[in-house]
This record gives sequence, C-alpha cells and structure tokens, in this order.
Amino acid sequence: MPLKRRFFLDWLPVILWMMFIFIGSTDVLSSAHTSRFLVPFLRWLKPDISQAALAKAQFMVRKAGHISEYAILSILLWRAFPRPESSLASSWYWRGAAVVLPIVALYAASDEVHQSFYRSRFASVWDVSLDTIGAAVGLALVWAVGRWRKRW
Repeated sequence: MPLKRRFFLDWLPVILWMMFIFIGSTDVLSSAHTSRFLVPFLRWLKPDISQAALAKAQFMVRKAGHISEYAILSILLWRAFPRPESSLASSWYWRGAAVVLPIVALYAASDEVHQSFYRSRFASVWDVSLDTIGAAVGLALVWAVGRWRKRW
C-alpha cells in the first residue's frame, strides 16, 4: 500500500482522535461546560431528579467518557500499528497491543498535565488510571471481536 494512503487510512484517524482528546482537555469540556447540556438533558429525562443525583450522574458520565475515549484511541492505535511482514494480517498482534497500552497511558498522563494549565481543570492520577483501563478495554474489544469473527 502506498505510504500516503497508509497514512490517511491508518494514522490520520489516530492523530485526529488525539487532537479531539487534547481539545477536550481544555476548558471546552470542563465540568462547568458539560453540565450546561448534561443537566438540562437529565432534568428533561427525570424532572424531579435531585441535585445529588445530578452530580453523581454527571460524575459517572464524565468518567465513562474517559474510558470510552481512550478505548477508541487504543483501538485506532492498534489498527495503525505496523505488523511484521512475517505476521499474518489476520492474526492478533500481541506485541502491538503491548506497545499500544503504554503509549496510551503516556498520552493519558500528558493529557492530565495539559489539563493542569487550565483554571477549571486539574490533573488526576485517578483519571490516568481510568484512561489506561479504557485503553485495555479497547484492546480487549478488538481481541474479542476478532475471536468472535474467527480472525484469530
């Protein structure tokens, strides 16, 4: 496959998703901003929802966001990671998965450092852990879907 096509098919989605995460780490997706659309939506679903339940729901949605965005990143990275020529294209690539997980964990840590530069955000080791768990979930999904489809 030509190098330019390989870049657009494999690496451009990774770069764009990393940019999405980077932008989300600014004030744009801070708790104050996400509550502007999440709270009215939850009140629409359940008008008598308590303030405590709203806070808990917002917390859970935000943490689920961490897991899902880093699961997607790990899937995109695993897909883009080059496989050795001797490896079958349809085989599960353990070495690639073993490289993807620490890369995503390092990106998650750098993302938390990036957040610390914004007044409305703060860095959290807990979030790095959630992000890394999300990356592992993404890789587990790739493996499980591949097994289900009998690719490996």
